[in-house]
Amino acid sequence: MLLKLTLFIFKKLEKKWILDYKWEMIRVFMVFAFTGTSSLVIGRPVIKLIGITKENLNPILYWFLFLIIGLIFYQILLVTFGWFFGQFKFFWEFEKKMLRRFGLKRFLD
Repeated sequence: MLLKLTLFIFKKLEKKWILDYKWEMIRVFMVFAFTGTSSLVIGRPVIKLIGITKENLNPILYWFLFLIIGLIFYQILLVTFGWFFGQFKFFWEFEKKMLRRFGLKRFLD
């Protein structure tokens, strides 16, 4: 059952992303994995460098700022890792679509 669900999802993503080869999909998944992990690894020291800690700030505000900083690094690293893995065009288009959804369309033109 899990295998059928996984294969179904892969087929849908393959059609949506318009990738030529199966190994390109594997590279795309690797870029997403490395980017997510790296944005948190880089975001933690940056938030400490700014002076934001759980002790000197409301925990809800701390996590909100942590997510915002992580999201900023995620956007930068997504295109960077996409370039390293030879998928720059795919991730640049993905990034532009994501920024439009955030309401930042005016910065893309």
